[in-house]
Amino acid sequence: MLKLKDKTWNGVMEMKDKYNLTAKENIFLAKKTLVENIYYTAKIEGVNVTFPQTKTIVEGMSVSNVDVDDIQKVLNLRNAWRYTLNNIEKPFDLSFAKKINEFVAYNESIEWGVLRSGNVGISGVDYQPSIPVEADILTDIKQLFSIACPTERALTYMLWAMRKQLFWDGNKRTSIISANKIMIEHGVGIMTIEEKHLEEFNEKLSQFYETNDHTHMLQFLYDKCIFGIDYA
Repeated sequence: MLKLKDKTWNGVMEMKDKYNLTAKENIFLAKKTLVENIYYTAKIEGVNVTFPQTKTIVEGMSVSNVDVDDIQKVLNLRNAWRYTLNNIEKPFDLSFAKKINEFVAYNESIEWGVLRSGNVGISGVDYQPSIPVEADILTDIKQLFSIACPTERALTYMLWAMRKQLFWDGNKRTSIISANKIMIEHGVGIMTIEEKHLEEFNEKLSQFYETNDHTHMLQFLYDKCIFGIDYA
């Protein structure tokens, strides 16, 4: 479980939301940046597509010279985002996360949309997550959702879920969309890891996996990965 008792942010104060949008504004923002979000999230998984190719795939048209598995990953992200935006009024919980993973990991893993029932490893780190027990996961989520600030709640949940490796596959993708569901629902913007920040993200994520100290990861995400609508 992440360390949740220390409620200071950056050693000084609690985290504050960077944006305060209406639900309509935040949904508009998410739809306008949908292809961009899918493209960047696919890049986290090493999917070899360009932005124009991603846009073409998302729009349901065929592309050439792209691996079939990479096309599947992009389509799965599109479908997961569509489900999320079409059900934004539903409260986020473990069932919602399972549904996101059902779309994200479709035809990619042993099972999708269910908690994994066996051991997995994480490439590049010694840390090995334990097999998730649903009762314990529900307890952890309840604690996580006691965090008052929606932005902090979303980012903390995302990191916790990535480290827990709740599902057989697609954990980073599922966690990123889950965090955005929480943020959009509360009008606090969107979270996306741009390609220019991907190396730093991977370095900090590996450090977090090993130490379970999410402080630096939260700071990085807050400073560089949250976007909203800036009015003049």
